[in-house]
Amino acid sequence: MKYNIVYNFLEALSSERNSSKNTLKAYKNDLIKFHLFLERNGGYLVGTTRRQIESFLKHEFSEGFSTTTRARRLSSLKQFFKFLFDENIKADDPASKIKSIPGNSILPTILSIKDVDNLLNAAKSLGKNSYARKMNCALLELLYSTGMRVSELVSLPVSSFSGNQEMILIVGKGNYERLVPISKSARKAVNSWLVERNKVEKNINSKFLFPSKSKQGYLNRELFFKRVKELAIKSNLDTTKVSPHSIRHAFATHLLRNGADLRSIQTFLGHSDISTTQIYTHVIDESLKELVFAHHPLSKREIKFKKIN
Repeated sequence: MKYNIVYNFLEALSSERNSSKNTLKAYKNDLIKFHLFLERNGGYLVGTTRRQIESFLKHEFSEGFSTTTRARRLSSLKQFFKFLFDENIKADDPASKIKSIPGNSILPTILSIKDVDNLLNAAKSLGKNSYARKMNCALLELLYSTGMRVSELVSLPVSSFSGNQEMILIVGKGNYERLVPISKSARKAVNSWLVERNKVEKNINSKFLFPSKSKQGYLNRELFFKRVKELAIKSNLDTTKVSPHSIRHAFATHLLRNGADLRSIQTFLGHSDISTTQIYTHVIDESLKELVFAHHPLSKREIKFKKIN
């Protein structure tokens, strides 16, 4: 099977939009999945019709894929076929008139400050030796202190922490750079980790803060996901609600609740569009509603009235 036009599309995204590796990987997987669907049904990419795309989306629905996944797949197809049309590879754009799938309005799971404190305390004792425990503490403290994406966290260069810096430079999606402050506790955890890190001779020549034997040279993100789940178990928290991403959500929500403005949080998180950051205002709105319903005297009076009637 030939994927030449897929690779040409991905190269265009990489050069024109400076898309991240993870974004390109998602597009590639979506397009290959669609291609395999076409092959099973006697179709091919350049000859794709609108009906075939709609059949693929119906198949994905019947297979139980989430709304979010199906919406992303359609977005990948829309951009791919627009590229083929613009490049005169295909005479029409079969995806242009297909309506986008509305995303779920489910708000992100937010950990409480107490939950995060429990995770941070658990990190101090998770690991078979001081090396592992210090690394886990540094990872978790940095994640909650900065709200970084996992890919940004595990690939941090050790040079980011030369001297006693209060801000660190993070290279995010599309190689966009942003400065993010780090807390005293996070700096302390990183300094303790650096002492342990540099006791291992092979680590000294590594440019990464969290060196590893992996192909990339830094800690595998899947391994970090596993460690966070272990921390959740150790903290007696629901493992389905605890992930590196939920800690990133906690960072943003806790800042917002304590008076930080949305633009600052947008910068810290590395969101290109503030509409992405605005979901946290909905989280705050929901918690405020619960507060009113639970504690306002009129709400209590209404409950009593309903019981009487």
